[in-house]
Amino acid sequence: MKKILLLSDTHSHIDDSILKYVHQADEVWHAGDIGDLKVTDAIKAIKPMRGVYGNIDDDKARLEFPLNNRFFCEDVDVWITHIGGYPGKYNQAIRTEIQQNPPKLFICGHSHILKVQFDKQLNLLHMNPGACGIYGFHQVRTMLRFEIDGDKIQQLEIIELGKKQQSV
Repeated sequence: MKKILLLSDTHSHIDDSILKYVHQADEVWHAGDIGDLKVTDAIKAIKPMRGVYGNIDDDKARLEFPLNNRFFCEDVDVWITHIGGYPGKYNQAIRTEIQQNPPKLFICGHSHILKVQFDKQLNLLHMNPGACGIYGFHQVRTMLRFEIDGDKIQQLEIIELGKKQQSV
């Protein structure tokens, strides 16, 4: 069993309220728009991390992280990308591949809107953790936490870090 912390859209922001949850996870996954790599360096100093780059990320982030990251965590096929869309409205760049070879868990960021939705047509779980940074139109900073046990995705929790103006 692995405890996963899922975050996105940090936009160069990392603080103790995020790091508190990093310490509690087995792995941290970042769905892009990292900003300054000090964010991922701080996370990687504590826990193993997987991620993708987002549309605001520079060449350094693009050298370190892929656009799409597809892997297995235990027995769950996971696909992380930054601009992925959501069930019924997947990004055109990935639509054909996701329809032909859907993962069990599809993760994206970009919208700053927390959304967890089961896609009945493709039999996959879609997750977007919202944004945990302090920049963007979102009002509340959010992340997701869950467990992967074999082929099960369970114990899903929404973590609210407070209003984005508050940086702890």
